[in-house]
Amino acid sequence: MSWEFPSFSNQNFPKHLFSMKWRDLDARAKNERYRALFRLTPDERLDGHTDCTLWTPFAKMHIVGQLFVSNNYICFCSREEDLCQLIIPLREVSIVEKADSSSVLPCPVSISTKNKMTFLFANLKDRDFLVQRISDFLQRTPDKLWSDGHPLALSGYSPLSPRSSQVSPSPSTTPLSSSLPTPTGAGGEPSQGRHYSPSLPTATQGLLRIYQKDDPEDHGPKATKEKMKEESWNIHFFEFGRGVCMYRTSKTRELVLNGIPESLRGELWLLFSGAQNEMATHPGYYAELVEQAMGRCTLATEEIERDLHRSMPEHHAFQNEMGIAALRRVLTAYACRNPGIGYCQAMNIVTSVLLLYCTEEEAFWLLVALCERMLPDYYNTRVVGALVDQGVFEELTRECLPLLYEHMQELGVISTISLSWFLTLFLSVMPFDSAVLLVDCFFYEGIKVIFQVALAVLHANMDTLLGCTDEGEAMTILGRYLDNVVNKQTVSPPIPHLHALLTSGDEPPPEIDVFQLIKSSYDKFGSLRADVIEQMRFKQRLKVIQSLEDTAKRSVVRAIMTDSAFSIEELEELYVLFKAKHIMSCYWGASCTAAERHDPSLPYLEQYRIDLEQFCQLFGALGTWLCGTHTVTLAARHFRLLDSNKDGLINFKEFVTGLSGMYHGDMTEKLKLLYKLHLPPGKQGKTQLFSIDILHLQDSSGIAIRSQCNIVMSVSEVKDYKYYLRMWAKEKEPKIETIKDLPRMNQEQFIELCKTLYNMFSEDPLEQELYHAIATVASLLLRIGEVGKKFTNNGAKKPTDPTYTQAPTLAAELPQPEKEESNGESSSGQSLVCKALAEAQLETPPQQTSDEEVKDDTSVSSYSMVSTGSLQCEDIADDTVLIGCAGDQQRRGSTLDGDWSITFEQVLASMLTEPPLVDYFEKKGDIQARMATCKMQRGVERQVSSSSDHELAQLST
Repeated sequence: MSWEFPSFSNQNFPKHLFSMKWRDLDARAKNERYRALFRLTPDERLDGHTDCTLWTPFAKMHIVGQLFVSNNYICFCSREEDLCQLIIPLREVSIVEKADSSSVLPCPVSISTKNKMTFLFANLKDRDFLVQRISDFLQRTPDKLWSDGHPLALSGYSPLSPRSSQVSPSPSTTPLSSSLPTPTGAGGEPSQGRHYSPSLPTATQGLLRIYQKDDPEDHGPKATKEKMKEESWNIHFFEFGRGVCMYRTSKTRELVLNGIPESLRGELWLLFSGAQNEMATHPGYYAELVEQAMGRCTLATEEIERDLHRSMPEHHAFQNEMGIAALRRVLTAYACRNPGIGYCQAMNIVTSVLLLYCTEEEAFWLLVALCERMLPDYYNTRVVGALVDQGVFEELTRECLPLLYEHMQELGVISTISLSWFLTLFLSVMPFDSAVLLVDCFFYEGIKVIFQVALAVLHANMDTLLGCTDEGEAMTILGRYLDNVVNKQTVSPPIPHLHALLTSGDEPPPEIDVFQLIKSSYDKFGSLRADVIEQMRFKQRLKVIQSLEDTAKRSVVRAIMTDSAFSIEELEELYVLFKAKHIMSCYWGASCTAAERHDPSLPYLEQYRIDLEQFCQLFGALGTWLCGTHTVTLAARHFRLLDSNKDGLINFKEFVTGLSGMYHGDMTEKLKLLYKLHLPPGKQGKTQLFSIDILHLQDSSGIAIRSQCNIVMSVSEVKDYKYYLRMWAKEKEPKIETIKDLPRMNQEQFIELCKTLYNMFSEDPLEQELYHAIATVASLLLRIGEVGKKFTNNGAKKPTDPTYTQAPTLAAELPQPEKEESNGESSSGQSLVCKALAEAQLETPPQQTSDEEVKDDTSVSSYSMVSTGSLQCEDIADDTVLIGCAGDQQRRGSTLDGDWSITFEQVLASMLTEPPLVDYFEKKGDIQARMATCKMQRGVERQVSSSSDHELAQLST
């Protein structure tokens, strides 16, 4: 087979501009399988793979398999499972050369490492290309990862030669410490009292070795057995190599299943998990991270402090400050490294076990491997990964133990037991000396062994469980069984198991040898394959995420259903549409990245938010007040009103609040909403009558209270702090807004309101009646504003404050307009509306000196229209030219009257006089029909988007 490339079709082309083709998806799947197979970091990218043979000196034979090359590793996996696996980091490579080809050994390549190991690959059809690719990757290997004795370094060769100087080093080999700020003290200087240093006992050895060094040497049969295990591993190292380049064979697995000796446990955990590679490529990272993280006060650190003394309290290593301090540093450092996870319960139990056998830095990198690769998404707020594996376990139980599965489902036991088993790798439900053997197998085999052992536990108790009648009885049976799983070969002193003390009965069940349990799990369920489990995980992940999203949807709907007139079904459909817009804004919006827009740690109600562009789209699809080209303007005003915190985003509750007012409000509520939409920002009626901001209280004799309030008091009057606290609490109480709280509307805002109403009526079946009605109301309100202005100017002294616009309401004093006169002016309703607007727009400053002139000024027919329908409402602006009836003079750019204003009560009272307007605003909208249309439109948009993206991808190749 020739060299196969899994890389994307065009690395330089923006991926979000086209949909990935099937080969791109296949490349991503190959990358994920490659990383999972060899326990590599998420930033490792497979460059290619090819068939080959590997010469194995321990077996004196060639093994058929595949060779994989990525940016930092050369890996080999035999075609036959567990026959041989090999991982060669490029940082360890010293020589890559083409060996002499022969009929017995065609096209060989020899790779030598720093520790004097040589690997011989043959039957490589693309040998020249392979050697060139490996050389290219070696050139990109950072200098600091090569020792002074490296052959290329001795020859004067630099990995950053001119040929490769433009190539950025891989993220996996770039020290993360370079991106961390230097820890500083309070004054900005480097901190003198460091929290971590190489001189700490836990920086050089595990806690178990520290606390056992003074114990007398044991020469009993258990110690002899332990020595025999150590000797077996030393022989294995001699034959298969030691370190990251070790040959991993079926012999290796056999030794792991027999138990790793305590003296080698930390080293082999690091090797099998892949943590050793990360630690080697990031020297000093943990120390700097500890200095950056310690001293911070966050939610994660508070939770860590609460759980520190609950972490293996029965073990003497965590009954003193040394063990507790080491555990604190590791957990705090990881919470700083990965704020998305922070800290989750069960992490403390697993980390405390790691610290028993490893140094602090080694335990940290093992925790990274666990949380980010081996148990993905286990330790987060929603334990998604554990729920996924819980679903996989249920599916495996149904396939392997069908009779027991049906009975256990009726009792609801599987979902209860499996979560604690998986989260702590049996460490919380099994004696420590036994559970740590399962951890040995886990680091070598992965999650596969945990499923096997869990199935073996159910199988061993099948008969008893089938006779259970309730969940509690089944939990007791399983709990007592696990309590009595013992390790008879351990050399450590016995550790009390707290769970066993709680579940012990009068007649404890017989002891179960943990080695027999592991052997039974491989005999009965060893056919489980890691790749099949990954496929099951993928399927279960979709179910879990859908279940979590359904839970979130129900929670959000329950939270807002009391404040909305929409039904539960309508709210759920609106939530789906809103969420779809949010997701589109995350991945296709240009305003911010997906991570900035979506924060899973927020409450469900705050997780999904949309910006102005998405709101305008939903407003146009779901809103009842559609105004043609004016719709976008109205939607922007509506968004501004709903965006209470002014962050440019609104959540689902705010969105529903806006829709509910349009669909289910009565006439007063709808008119109030329209009225507020046409007021300038900050004047929608959300005024505060009292504001206190207590910044600090000092207990000294000169107590100072800094506050902001519109009540002026001298310092001597500030005596009762409770008074200010009461006023502050009163201010925080939600204020019920009434129509009297709304500010007055000036002439320009009134014109915009009339434009909106004109556009709203344009497609209504009763269009003409509504035009006549709004023309009458507009004329009436214009006269009300004029009379109010005259009354204010002539009847009272105008204040010097230019913002003062208060005037008494004179609507009751004015005669109602005669409809016949209004209707007689023009045969068209829209002409009447435009006439009223034109009158308001082109009014000249008042110059009347008599009551007669005042009457003429307020008449409806001051200026007439050019012709019926010849002037659209959108065309009315400051530079509009109209022909007056008193002559053919053209009047341009008339200024607005700054003293003219009306109140919301006047608008409401005028509207109530017109039955067509009352009927229009009292009519309820049909949200179901609009949601159905919106969903159909989404389907069309997806098809068009996929088609256009595919064409764009074709052009890019």
